[in-house]
Amino acid sequence: MIAGMSDTADGVTDTVRGEGQGAGEGPGADEEPRPTLRERRIAAWRGAPRVLARLGFVAPLRERLALLEAAGDAYDLDEMSDIYGNGVVEALERRVAGLLGTEAAAFFPTGTMAQQVALRCWAGRTGAPTVALHALSHPEVHERNAFSQVSGLRPVRVTGEPRQPTAAEVRDFEEPFGSLMLELPLRDAGFVLPTWEELTEVVDAARERDAVVHFDGARLWECAEHFGRPLEEIAALADSVYVSFYKSLDAYGGAALAGPATLIEEARAWRHRYGGNVFQQFPTALSALVGLDRELPRLPEYVRHARVVAAALREGLEAGGLPWFRVHPEVPHTHDFQVWLPYDADAAAETAIRVAEETGTVLFANHWDPKGPGLSFTEVYVRAAGLEWTADDVRAAAVEFARRLTGGDTK
Repeated sequence: MIAGMSDTADGVTDTVRGEGQGAGEGPGADEEPRPTLRERRIAAWRGAPRVLARLGFVAPLRERLALLEAAGDAYDLDEMSDIYGNGVVEALERRVAGLLGTEAAAFFPTGTMAQQVALRCWAGRTGAPTVALHALSHPEVHERNAFSQVSGLRPVRVTGEPRQPTAAEVRDFEEPFGSLMLELPLRDAGFVLPTWEELTEVVDAARERDAVVHFDGARLWECAEHFGRPLEEIAALADSVYVSFYKSLDAYGGAALAGPATLIEEARAWRHRYGGNVFQQFPTALSALVGLDRELPRLPEYVRHARVVAAALREGLEAGGLPWFRVHPEVPHTHDFQVWLPYDADAAAETAIRVAEETGTVLFANHWDPKGPGLSFTEVYVRAAGLEWTADDVRAAAVEFARRLTGGDTK
């Protein structure tokens, strides 16, 4: 069984949490404990021959180690290994700075650390420790108040609406702030992005208030298709940008902070103070270079196919007789999106797992979260495995799921 994973440390998509024992009473004293929904879901996911989303980070260790078989194509393996951030780590930093069009970049073991350091550095330069951000942004939801508890920052929430902040909200916010942090895409609102015009207007509104703009770009790599702009043009809107190596690129972990050379030099000092200057990081750095070579060029294809999957899901769920549902966003902004259903999370999870166990096809691989009485949602991801699914495949799987959930199929 794959162990549970936390969503608080660095924003990892938690595919193995959330479900309980399931319906019915627990086992008696002399009975073997029944597997939980989570255990059944993971077992079904691992054993199914057909899965819409096969996420690398929950694969067996043997498969994860095989990722480094391509490392020789990304870096000269006859070079000495890294020590405290040189060698292959420096090569990765140069690669990121080149892709984002910034003067420099620094590798960090986690995005949580990278963003605290970035905003701490900006606070020192602006003299204002207040950071304006969205109420659903990752530091607010998943990082245990790290900004205030660790870094002496004061987060203030520009909006809590399930969308990106508007220029008017930034311009008219009632409190002064030194930095504006924008999460692109905003995962907890449904991986949503603004339009290019909306984004530039928000940045301009922050500039009018003499605020620094920092992009929480954990998934920035996958935003270029939506904006219709190259990465360097997107990153150029901000004063600093954080990117992750495992969310879109399937690396072992790690992050980078990119921006002006003077900022990055200061960030390296704070990285050391935070305990992030790790002795050797070559496996993670090599996996990130492989991801940049292998996954980054495919992200636009994943995003385009996610739109096909989302449309087919809507058609299949409707044909399956669901009285109400929502695919959000209706046209995905990235290759990830949400599906909302008027059913309890355990009921939706039980149906998804039973379909996987009995048919060998996994449409919904992720957990279901409760969002109110009789309401739940899950996240849908489209990666390389998803490209093998045609619209007809998705529709058929969605019909099967919906019929079983609504009781239209009693198998």
